Amino acid sequence: MQRSRRPRERARVTIKDVAQKAGVSAMTVSNVFNGTGKFSAQTRERVMAAITALGYVPSSAARRLVGATPARVGLLYAGVDSMFIHAVLAAAAVASAERGLQLITRKAGSPAEALEVARALQRSGADALLLLPPFDTALSGSPAFAALGLATASIATAAPLPDMITVRIDNRAASYAVTERLAAKGRRRIAVIAGPRDHSDSVERLEGCRAALAAHGLSLPEELVVEGRFTFESGLAATERLLTLAEPPDAIVAANDDMAAGALWVAHRRGLALPRDLAVAGFDDTLLATRVWPPLTTVRQPIDRMTGRALDLLLDALRRPPGEGPPADVLEAYDLVERASA
Repeated sequence: MQRSRRPRERARVTIKDVAQKAGVSAMTVSNVFNGTGKFSAQTRERVMAAITALGYVPSSAARRLVGATPARVGLLYAGVDSMFIHAVLAAAAVASAERGLQLITRKAGSPAEALEVARALQRSGADALLLLPPFDTALSGSPAFAALGLATASIATAAPLPDMITVRIDNRAASYAVTERLAAKGRRRIAVIAGPRDHSDSVERLEGCRAALAAHGLSLPEELVVEGRFTFESGLAATERLLTLAEPPDAIVAANDDMAAGALWVAHRRGLALPRDLAVAGFDDTLLATRVWPPLTTVRQPIDRMTGRALDLLLDALRRPPGEGPPADVLEAYDLVERASA
């Protein structure tokens, strides 16, 4: 009886395989990916055809082996219209240019799409990834994501992650600070417009609100917590719901400035005097915070500093052998910015 043979695992295609098939050097293949050096259009076509035929996916390690300097960072963010995301995109563009990096941006509609978008970024030449919630926690711990071999950093997440660099603030403490300030000013029925529950930072901000209220002997009943989507429109809907309660709140803490701006808009439309009838606070201190009336009391998240620090750490990771030491976790300072809305 003939013994059956187990199928052999397919070996990973290397940059040398691509070079051999295309009839060029490994350095030329690397130059095509990095857009560096000199090569003809015909050479590029041969290299790209070989990549497609072999199913090659470049890795940071492979680039280092041929001596190329990693030059591209992929930024993966949610397809949501929020001032925080716009601020991160702008900060990343400036910080990348200052460091001589090329930035490739892609958005995903949901955490389920994150892995495929990460693969697309790698196919586009990304040596490393910069993630925003909720894609950091969606990809962390995934064997399929780990197989990509990309150095990865997350900014604005809630806690350290075992397989990627994290640059963040203490979201719980920051949310505690802004909520505690409202309670200290005499607000007693404080509502929360929370962020999406699949965002780790949203969960921490909600818990910070609860803790601050408990410290003042105040409760947070279920009717006073509405989940938003970090958008202005979701802030409008949440505030309408809160202000139609039989006993409406005298203050609202929103998990970002966009939703807080929505709360101000609804309050104005209802003829409320702000902040006498309703105090409103936000989070992030984006440009929007000073473009609404009254200007928002909010938590300043140092977006520029966090983004630059994350890129520096990614560059350091790319210069070191893969897996050398645990990923860094950087905790940046936040500020409570008091303005006229609360």
